[in-house]
Amino acid sequence: MNNLDLNLLVVFDAVMRERNVLRAGQAIGLSPSAVSHALSRLRALLNDELFVRTAAGMAPTARATEMAPLVRDALVAAERAIGSPVFEPETSARQFCIAATDYMTAVVVPHFLRTLASLAPHAGVTILPATRIDLTAQIDVGRVDVALGSFSDIPHRLRAQLLFDERDVAMVAPDHPLAGRRITVDQLSALPLFVVAAGGIEDGQISERGLTRRTEMFDRATLAGEFAKIGATPNLKVVQPHFLALPTLLAGTSAAAIAPARLADVFLRSGSVAVSELPWSAPATPVQMVWHNRFGHDPAHRWLRSKLEDAARQSS
Repeated sequence: MNNLDLNLLVVFDAVMRERNVLRAGQAIGLSPSAVSHALSRLRALLNDELFVRTAAGMAPTARATEMAPLVRDALVAAERAIGSPVFEPETSARQFCIAATDYMTAVVVPHFLRTLASLAPHAGVTILPATRIDLTAQIDVGRVDVALGSFSDIPHRLRAQLLFDERDVAMVAPDHPLAGRRITVDQLSALPLFVVAAGGIEDGQISERGLTRRTEMFDRATLAGEFAKIGATPNLKVVQPHFLALPTLLAGTSAAAIAPARLADVFLRSGSVAVSELPWSAPATPVQMVWHNRFGHDPAHRWLRSKLEDAARQSS
């Protein structure tokens, strides 16, 4: 510790979050050469490469990955010790970072942005895709303030709050023969189905660093079970990762899509789809907000979580 310049940890933390020397320098006000020099000093001190250049950016080594959450915790503790104990949204220029699918971006984020414009006009928000494989690592190192989605097996270092319970509905093109009608299981079983599987994981779940999140964004088990009762199997004609593509994909087809009810309501108001309740009852899907424990008492983070909770309520 006597040989450690704590500024080196600030550089390490920035590179870990940005995975890019130029962007890391911009984030902490240093030139790329200064960032590279600091990394060289830290590499020599720790006897580890820490980051390796790849086509996708600066990839952390195993040592760096192990260090990252501990370094972030230490920096947050230092910031809390010497920083302001209050958050003043009307003057803050903070850039919040939220990980969300296009579904959550369309349903919850617009309400949050209206609050941001009214109460924190100088603050901004970055939306990162919640489908990225390293989502949990990005939460751990502090790049992501909050992740929105459906999660389970939440590790002790993370916190989760239920935003709402969501149900699935059926959507068809506005000129579809079944538009505006109640769809039966027999009718639905005869149609090609378009569904969303964010990330394309076969079992509909992905687990990393202790956090499991849902990637198959429809209730496959209930769908298959209801079809089996009439001797049918679902014709999953199109499986793709983008909720917002569904109306365009449905246009001019005989297909139906299965989508979250709140998002379907957004499409319905624009006239791009017709919506029907599914012809069965299925368990609702919990939609949550997840964040790291280290942010539990941070005033700015508490404000963010409060406003996202309000935005989720407004989406119903």
